[in-house]
Amino acid sequence: MVSASSSPLARTPLFDLITTQNPRLTPFAGWEMPVQFSGLKAEHEAVRTAVGMFDISHMGKFYWHGRDARQHLRKLVPSDLMRLEPGRAQYTVLLNRHGGIIDDIIVYYQGQTETGEETGVMIVNAATRSRDKAWLLAHLEDTPVTLADISKDHILIALQGPGAIATLQPFVDQDLSNLPLFGHCQTHIAGGIAFVARTGYTGEDGFEIMVDIATGRTLWAQLTAVGVTPCGLGARDTLRLEAALALYGQDLNDTITPIEAGLNWLVHLEGHPEFIGRDVLVAQKAEGVARKLVGLRMGGRHIARHDYPVWADGAVVGHVTSGTLSPTLGEAIALAYVPPHWGKIGQSLEVEIRGKTYPATVVKKPFYRSPHRPR
Repeated sequence: MVSASSSPLARTPLFDLITTQNPRLTPFAGWEMPVQFSGLKAEHEAVRTAVGMFDISHMGKFYWHGRDARQHLRKLVPSDLMRLEPGRAQYTVLLNRHGGIIDDIIVYYQGQTETGEETGVMIVNAATRSRDKAWLLAHLEDTPVTLADISKDHILIALQGPGAIATLQPFVDQDLSNLPLFGHCQTHIAGGIAFVARTGYTGEDGFEIMVDIATGRTLWAQLTAVGVTPCGLGARDTLRLEAALALYGQDLNDTITPIEAGLNWLVHLEGHPEFIGRDVLVAQKAEGVARKLVGLRMGGRHIARHDYPVWADGAVVGHVTSGTLSPTLGEAIALAYVPPHWGKIGQSLEVEIRGKTYPATVVKKPFYRSPHRPR
C-alpha cells in the first residue's frame, strides 16, 4: 500500500492499465509507481533471460532545437556534444560550478532541419525535472536554443532484455538490429510516431520508446498481449545495481563530481575548452580525488544499505550508497565511496549493519556484464 502523503502523488498515463495487472505500489519521487508485479526475482530474471517492460513515463522529457544547439548545450556538460553524429546519444551529467552533479541525463541528437536548426531530445530524472528545466532555461536564455518540456504529453516505455528486438520488431517499420547501442530513430509504432532509442537502465539490450499518450497506451496493451513481463521499480533497482549503473540521489548528487563517481569516460577535456565546472575536473584529473565510488561484494548475504558506514583499520572511511542481494549472482553487492587507497581491487573492508560489522571486498565493476548487450 502507498503510505500517506501531505500532497497527492502523481500518476503516469498508464496507471489505470498497470493497476489491472495487480502491482504493489509505492511512492517514488512524488509519483505512485509499481514496485513489483509478479515478484522482484521473477521480473529480474525475465529481463536477464527474456524480455520485460517498465513504465518510465515519470521521467523528464525535453525537446531541444536551435541553430548551433550542440555548441550551446555542450557548455553545460563535460561531454563534447560536437562528437555526436545524427542518430546517436551521449550519457552525461549537468554540473554546478563546483563540479558537482546536478543530474545525470541522456542527450539524443537527431540532426539538422532544412532551415539549419539542430534538434534532439534530453531525458532527465523524475525527481530533478523541475530543477533541471529551470537550470537549463536560465543558461540557455541568451542563446538561439529552445527547450520544450514534453514530459506530460508523452509516455516512455523501457523494453529490456535479450528478447527485446524480436518482441518489438513486428511493431515497427525499421530494422532494429541495425540500430547501434545508444543509437535512436523515429519510426511508426502502434499507429503513431515513436522515438525509439537503444538505451536502458538494466545492463541488458533493449529500447526506450517515447510516444504520445494514446499510442503509448495501445503499445502497453499490445506488449502485454504478446506476453511481455511487466516490471516494477524493485527489479529496475537490482538490475541497474548489478550493472553498476548509478542512481541519482543515492550514488550521485550535487556534491559529487563525475571523476569521483568513476564517470571519467564522459569527461572530455581535450577539445572541449569551456563548460561549467571544468576547472574542478581538471584539478581532480591532475591531483587525484579524496574519494571514489567502488564496488563491494559482501562476505555473505548481509545487505549493505544506503548510508551504512564502511570501516577499515578500526575507523569509518566511507559510506555505502546502494546495496542489494543480487538475484543473478546470489550474493550481496554494494556501491560505496571510500578514499582511493582503500578502494583498490581486492581490498578487504567492513560494513557496519545494525551495529555490527561484516566483511566486504572491493571488486571490479560492473558486478555483472550481460552477454546479450551490444558492445
